[in-house]
Amino acid sequence: MSKTLLDVRSLSKSYATGRGRLDLFRELSFEVAEGEMVAIVGESGAGKSSLLHLLAALDKPDAGEVYLDTTRVDQLNLREQAEFRNRQIGYVWQFHYLLPEFTAEENVAMPLLARGTGRAEAISAARRWLTEVELGDRFTHRTGELSGGEQQRVSLARALVTQPRLLFADEPTGDLDNRTADVVFSLIQRLHKAHGLTSVLVTHNLEFAARCDRILRLRNGGLSQTPVTV
Repeated sequence: MSKTLLDVRSLSKSYATGRGRLDLFRELSFEVAEGEMVAIVGESGAGKSSLLHLLAALDKPDAGEVYLDTTRVDQLNLREQAEFRNRQIGYVWQFHYLLPEFTAEENVAMPLLARGTGRAEAISAARRWLTEVELGDRFTHRTGELSGGEQQRVSLARALVTQPRLLFADEPTGDLDNRTADVVFSLIQRLHKAHGLTSVLVTHNLEFAARCDRILRLRNGGLSQTPVTV
């Protein structure tokens, strides 16, 4: 049996609205095993992205516990959160958030440069990962010279250049056309297997979700693992 890498216990989160508090989750509990690829699905507004933010130390829950192995994620202070995100996880957003004034290799190298890695070593690692995502001929291209799919592949390389223990992806194909989305998702699957990643993906695409190892559905503040019909 695979070791549990991500352990979520009785997680609750609410937000203030003009009509009082809105409960997003109530007592969510689940585990993700080392090496798993898990999809989180649910209707718009169900809280999928908010859940991912809690797991990645981008926000704090109202109650509950989040563990990555032995690290209590929900209790990290701001400095510890930043170090955790830089060293333990990779994060791919729906929008790539690349810096337009820098080249593809410089964008990918940023997380390593932020932790103090020398420029030559960081650029070398960035080039290896750009080659992994099939952009070996785009090292010195800037964001505006790349297609949408290429930009998202650069952001994937940036998420993985630190060799994280856990990859989070929030609608990584949401801004792409169907053909390009399939190419990017297939690439994520290939890298997940090739590098022994543990991955948690938020997606509205039920066909992509069905290609993962397991599907978690957020609905009415709760979580279920019922099968999804594509």
